[in-house]
Amino acid sequence: MVGNNVSHSNRKTKRKFYPNLLVKKFYVPEEDAYITLKVSAAALRTISKKGISACLKEARAKGFVK
Repeated sequence: MVGNNVSHSNRKTKRKFYPNLLVKKFYVPEEDAYITLKVSAAALRTISKKGISACLKEARAKGFVK
């Protein structure tokens, strides 16, 4: 996304909003292996909620992960 930095004097300059990406290693018990994924902070919350196995299955169905 793009937006503006707004200074105290209300001057506006362009800026970008980047996603909060993290590189994380996850242990997958079904495969008995660790996998490394680049995920957003929101995706980490989803993985904590659903579990890594369910999220991997859903990501493979959508074609995000091979």
